[in-house]
Amino acid sequence: MIRVLIADDHPIVRRGLRQIVADQADMNVTEAGDGPEALRLLDNGEFDVVLLDINMPGISGLDVLSQIRARQPRLPVLVLSAHPEAEFAVRILKAGASGYMNKELAPEELVKAIRRVIGGRKYVSPAVAELLAESVGKDEDDPHASLSDREFQVMLLIAAGKTASEIADEIALSVKTVSTYRARILEKMNLKNNAELMRYVIENKVGR
Repeated sequence: MIRVLIADDHPIVRRGLRQIVADQADMNVTEAGDGPEALRLLDNGEFDVVLLDINMPGISGLDVLSQIRARQPRLPVLVLSAHPEAEFAVRILKAGASGYMNKELAPEELVKAIRRVIGGRKYVSPAVAELLAESVGKDEDDPHASLSDREFQVMLLIAAGKTASEIADEIALSVKTVSTYRARILEKMNLKNNAELMRYVIENKVGR
């Protein structure tokens, strides 16, 4: 029996994922509503694969991924997100995920991805494969290369024209924390304001 842990803070999403997985006769599902609960379940039980939402309150999916890699380096983690693949796929795979999927993909594709990663292989869509190929040999001295994963996420949301309060709601942070990230991003990238940040992202095709 394949033991699947679903970590997502949206009950409706968890229910949908559970239904897809439970339809498979050889898969068993356990659910976690946030990062700390997922880590507790991993510490107290055995699982074959984790389906991990990238945006959760408290400990973000990126932080949970990092902790899973530290605790159970060989446990496959399939990251799920509502964000377009281009925004985070390369970073997440480099951070140790076994695959990255947009939540809008077909149910049969999720099952295919689960079976692929528990078999020890990576799951990447054709779009992600192209992104990975393009990332090979890219200049690591690019200003945005120094950003943390969370800073990179906030940078893309700012570049998309979202306000601090909209970003705070989307990634479950306080407005003050978002403003702190914004200040760090501008400092690290030697930029003065959001307009310069937007121009940088567009001109350098960051996250595209």
